[in-house]
Amino acid sequence: MNRRPALVDAVRRARRALPGDPAFGDPLSTAGPGGVRAMARVADRLLEDGPGASREVSLGTLQVWQALLERTGRGRGTRQVTIVFTDLVGFSSWSLGAGDEATLTLLRQVASAVEPPFVERGGHVVKRLGDGLMAVFDYPERALEAVFEARDRLAEVEQEGFRPRMRVGLHTGMPRQLGDDWLGVDVNVAARVMQAGADGNVVASAHTLDALDPQTLETLGLRARPYRRGLFAPAPRGVPDDLRMFTLTR
Repeated sequence: MNRRPALVDAVRRARRALPGDPAFGDPLSTAGPGGVRAMARVADRLLEDGPGASREVSLGTLQVWQALLERTGRGRGTRQVTIVFTDLVGFSSWSLGAGDEATLTLLRQVASAVEPPFVERGGHVVKRLGDGLMAVFDYPERALEAVFEARDRLAEVEQEGFRPRMRVGLHTGMPRQLGDDWLGVDVNVAARVMQAGADGNVVASAHTLDALDPQTLETLGLRARPYRRGLFAPAPRGVPDDLRMFTLTR
């Protein structure tokens, strides 16, 4: 009964009516397992492998729990930070044919190119996510400087004919810090903003642009244009309906 598709689908539909993020459990929903380690440890104790009604009920419980924390303010942090997510465009397809050795070599080269600019500008690399990472900065100006220097360094990386391109998402908010990790809606939004980077763009939320010193974009030689979703591209999930995003270019 627990694994009957009809029952699992019914419980999933019910979850959409619950408070909180209905994508809880999606690997890119960093409000759920696979994103924030503290939440993942709880989920790992509750959840079984594979689809099942009991698994969906457990996810629904955690979903509501987080929503209640956010509603009462306990899910919010005490200071504003800028959250950065990155990943490599086309990496998964390339790595399938390249093999483990070439893949690991490329990942080391990418880390050597991308992480130093983040650390040098006061960023904290929260975690590495396969071919990407999550980092937080106290100042959005520093985050932008780090991102564009990292992209410049990455342009020099090449492995067996593959030149990686990095898409980046930036969002500024007040997530809650749990140990070395971060929890909250703002983390989830930052991950979704990165998704809008598509084939290698840098995308920032309006919250990040509003938090910048007015001269920052000019000083860095950057232009911001409103993000336009492709004709057939799905609407971003897991972000507020009124969230405005901007593509940053030189």
